[in-house]
Formats: sequence, structure tokens, C-alpha cells
Amino acid sequence: MGVATLLNLEDLNVHYGAIWALKGVNLTVGEGEIVSLIGANGAGKSTTLRAISGVVKASSGGISFQGEDITKVPAHDIVKKGIAQVPEGRRVFANLSVLENLELGAYIRRDTRGIKRDLDDVLDRFPRLKERIGQVAGTLSGGEQQMLAIGRALMTRPKLMLLDEPSMGLAPLLVKEIFSIIREINEEGTTILLVEQNARMALQVASRAYVLETGRIVLDGLAKELAMNEDVKKAYLGG
Repeated sequence: MGVATLLNLEDLNVHYGAIWALKGVNLTVGEGEIVSLIGANGAGKSTTLRAISGVVKASSGGISFQGEDITKVPAHDIVKKGIAQVPEGRRVFANLSVLENLELGAYIRRDTRGIKRDLDDVLDRFPRLKERIGQVAGTLSGGEQQMLAIGRALMTRPKLMLLDEPSMGLAPLLVKEIFSIIREINEEGTTILLVEQNARMALQVASRAYVLETGRIVLDGLAKELAMNEDVKKAYLGG
């Protein structure tokens, strides 16, 4: 492939009690790529991201990042290694201001100058957040909260960003805007693993994609080829 592997999941299994949520998942993300993970609700997409970020534990199999085994590394240490997750449903701190939310994104960092520079960059990228810098996050619109969640993740200076359903609950115009932001972030050097129900958008923005069904990867390949695949069209692209 010619691209250095940043993230590698090997035969990953996750159980929630008696429920076998991920069944032998193999997946790689190369440096600089956008890789999409598509599938129906309950297929295990969010579980995959949570396992990578250390929020749920793997029952067996391995996760490596930049060649290092991170399968048993606690979630807060995974952030320090350069993996940031933008969770499903945004999960901004509703009672804190926009600025406080962004500052919390940088809690593991000590480079005051760099933090200030990144904060300026985030506010330049999201002018609406700049306008609402002192506003309580809970009063922002859904789209603004999504921008804040992405901005907060950017404040960790991630090498890999895990995006969980960024378009959920947003109006079509805002979805377009969020996806062009995702593209920009990637072009500036952040690798992205994207979980998204809007399969059409997910396949447009990604270079490669995986299809997950009931905890198993059933298809993978170049995003544009999967977008032409009859089974994928039927199941996820409405025809």
C-alpha cells in the first residue's frame, strides 16, 4: 500500500456480558487516510471505536497503534498517545462555556504556547464557536455542539481522530459542512477513522471502507468500489 500503518486491529473480540459484540474484527488505518466503518444500527461500529479508545476492553485479539500494543492501555493514556474520540451524541460539557470545553480538550498538555496556538486555529476553523466563546455549551445548536466536540478533540493534537456518527441529527446543509471540515482536518495531517450511518457521505469522504454486520467485517475495500457494490447499494445506499 505504500502507507505506514497507524492503527491495526487483529482478530478483535469484545463481549458485553453474554453478548458477543465484536467477532474477530481485522481492520487497518494507514497514516493520513480517512477510513469509514459503515453498517446498520447495532452492528458494532461504536463498540469498535470504544475498544480502540480503551473505554471497553477487548476479550481477545489485539489493537496496535504506531506499532505499539495498546490493547490493555487505560483510556486516559490512549489520549496521551495521540488518539482522540469525538463520541456519538457529541457529549459536550453542557454547563461549561465553549472556551472551557475547548480548554478541557488540552488537559493532558503542558505546552502553553502550543495550546494557545491550537485554540486560535480551532476558533479560526469554527467562526461560530468564536462568536459564542463565552456561551454555555448546552445552549448551542446541534451543529454547533458537533463543531465544539470536534474542536475539543483537535485540542488534544491527535494523530488519529475517531469520529462516531458526526452527522447524527443534523440538517442536510450542516452535514455537508461537517463533512467538508472532516476533509480539511484530514488534509492538514490528521488520520481519521469515521463511523457513520450516512453511508453515502461516509463513502464519498473516505479512501477505504469496511462494512460491519452483527460484529463481523463482511466487506472491505476502496470506498469508491464499495459505493458501486450492489449489496452495499441495496443495504446502505437506498438502492
